[in-house]
This record gives sequence, C-alpha cells and structure tokens, in this order.
Amino acid sequence: MSGHSKWSTIKRKKGANDARRGKIFTKIIKEIIIAAKDGGGDPETNSRLRLAIQNAKGANMPKDNIDRAIKKAVGSDAASYVETSFEGYGPCGVAVFAECLTDNNNRTVASVRSAFNKHGGKLGTNGSLSSLFERKGIFMINKEGISQDDIELDLIDAGAQDFESDDETLTITCAKEDFGSVNRRLNELGIEAEEAGLKRVPNNTKTLDIDSARKVLRFVEALEDDDDIQNVYHNLEISDELAEELG
Repeated sequence: MSGHSKWSTIKRKKGANDARRGKIFTKIIKEIIIAAKDGGGDPETNSRLRLAIQNAKGANMPKDNIDRAIKKAVGSDAASYVETSFEGYGPCGVAVFAECLTDNNNRTVASVRSAFNKHGGKLGTNGSLSSLFERKGIFMINKEGISQDDIELDLIDAGAQDFESDDETLTITCAKEDFGSVNRRLNELGIEAEEAGLKRVPNNTKTLDIDSARKVLRFVEALEDDDDIQNVYHNLEISDELAEELG
C-alpha cells in the first residue's frame, strides 16, 4: 500500500473512538452547511451536497444530524463559512497542507500559526507547495460483497488509475478530471463509497526515522483536532513499520 492509503487506514481506525468521531462529525456538518448554502438544499441538483451527504453516511452520521445541517444551511441564521488554506513545513522538513472552513479567519490564522510554531514548523505563503501535491480523486469503498476484479475493469473504463487494497477497504485513485465519471460508474454499480473526494496526494514523500515521524504526526494530529481545519495533507512516507506502530 502507498503511504497515502496507509495513512487513510490509520485515520479511519482512530476515527472509531467517540471523541474522534465527534470531530469528524463537526467537519462533515460544516461541509454540508457550506455546500447547501452555496448550491441549495436539494442533493439531486447539488453535487457538492450530494457528496457531503455520501461522506456523512460513510462516517455513520445519523440521518437526523444530516437533515438538521441542511435545514440550518438554508435558514436565515446559517453560519457564513469561508474556505481558506495554509501550507508550510512541519517538523523535520515535512510538507504540510491544511484546508479550512472558518467563520472567523483571524482565529484560524492565529491557531494554525501557533501550531506550526509550537511543533517547530514554518508557515509558508499560499502556493509555496503547489508543485509538491497533486489533486486526485480518491474513493474508499468497503470490499464486503463485491468482486474486486469485476469492478476494476468497469472503473478503469471510467477513468480509474490505481487500486490499493487492505483487509476491508479498496482505495481507488483517478485524475481530478475523471472524479465525476468514476463516481457515476460506482453509483451505476450500486456501490456507495464510504469516503470520496478530491484529495491532495504528494508527488514525492520524505522518509524519516520512527521518532522523527512521530513528531510529525503529533503536529498533523494537532492540526486535525482544530475544528476550523477540514483536511490535512503531508508528504511523510508512512513505512510499514510506522503503520504497524500507529495502527
């Protein structure tokens, strides 16, 4: 498995505990709100909302929570979130990219800057890491009850580029331009991804010893614990040894 898939698997396992699940729900609700506010509350005509609801279901979010978030978004008292991002280098020179949804940019800037400083990182300017990450479509589906060989042929025709598998999950990667066609093909096959979206995948990774890698991941987790931060990407190579220790 690639470092990206290993890290996704580790995060999914950590998301099983109640405290982490609450953080995940908070981030998904914000994505539902901004999607519904921008494109309306009908997922049939709002592809971003449809995807956010799909990810909510994949995270086992109760339907009532989803419905409340949509109603809040289309109401007059809906929070006004702004999308922003931060990029720079964490401990040991590992590149880090954070995507945010915030209703208070000053608070978010201060919080992110504090995390970089506290963990020995250096916050950079927007665009400084543009060549280090590439946006790709990522789908994570539960393998139970599916024939991997059969669906791979169908999805390759739709634009899928890579398939990686662990005991429970099949991770599918495609070019960002093919995200919609792969998603439609999965729907036609009756397969709903547990998680899907455009992710930032590193073009090159950085290998560190275990102790240094732990420092980096403590920094990454500190960012992920911030409610204003939706996604954190990094180019740390997740070795088999590191994945075993963390998993």
